[in-house]
Amino acid sequence: MIYSKKIKIYTDESVPFAVVNGLRLLGVEVQSCQEAHNKGLSDIEQLDYARKNDFVIFTHDDDFLRIDAEYMIQEKNHCGIIYAHQKDYSIGECIRRLNLVVDILSPEEMENHVEFL
Repeated sequence: MIYSKKIKIYTDESVPFAVVNGLRLLGVEVQSCQEAHNKGLSDIEQLDYARKNDFVIFTHDDDFLRIDAEYMIQEKNHCGIIYAHQKDYSIGECIRRLNLVVDILSPEEMENHVEFL
């Protein structure tokens, strides 16, 4: 995998598009599954798309935590998962915290890692 200095964020269907817009305003490289024409793909397909395109996936879907555990057992790789329970943070707080993760963690540090907001 080729890494840039900063992680790139890919959002699944559980994440409001307002988060994508807010991150863009802060200069974060971000793509939604809707923009990638991936709406309706399975969670594993979403994670595989993110890996193939060097994105860390941001989700509110706790199924990704189970998938990460399965990937560890199967020795499969992903570029990272950032998880936040949907009711824990407002859109603005998600944007603020995601921006902080992008500023602090490198793509190498996120590889096969789950970061909880």
